[in-house]
Amino acid sequence: MPRPSLRDQLLAAGLEVLHQKGYNATSVQDITDTAGAPKGSFYNHFESKEALALEALRLYVEKRKARREVLRDTKLPPLRRLRKYFEGLTQAAIDAGFSAGCLVGNFSAELSPQSTLIRKRVGEALLAWSEAIAVVIEEAQRAGAISADESPKALAAFVIDAWEGAMLRAKVVKDRAPLDRFLDVTFTRILA
Repeated sequence: MPRPSLRDQLLAAGLEVLHQKGYNATSVQDITDTAGAPKGSFYNHFESKEALALEALRLYVEKRKARREVLRDTKLPPLRRLRKYFEGLTQAAIDAGFSAGCLVGNFSAELSPQSTLIRKRVGEALLAWSEAIAVVIEEAQRAGAISADESPKALAAFVIDAWEGAMLRAKVVKDRAPLDRFLDVTFTRILA
């Protein structure tokens, strides 16, 4: 297997450090130290920390797409697929000790007022995520498993908003309770 390029090493290190510490608490030096690269090499590959953050966000979203495979598993009923998906996200948060949270949510909270480019990319990521959830909700509505009173897009957006809020709170309290409440309320009240 070929060794990753220095750019790829910097990007992987940037994703790791930005996810753990946040954008404002991360310096270019933190990224190059984590990558084991000289600080001057950073600017040979990225115009700015913001440019790296945009690429890190793209990479994060791309890596998380694999988790969505369960949403397409038609052997399971739609609501079971959706619950299984969010249970997987919950377990990932537990395994990480609630330290990092969701990079999309983190950047949304931290950078929306600071960076138009990152705000736009976060918005695109949230929209794509909502659309994937809406497809499953629409299937559940067609199957009669949930009410069709609300549009699938509106329900999906609400579910994503609720998940992100629960994830932020889980980071604060370092406990799974907000995520468990999300699962309980979402699947017994909202999507019922």
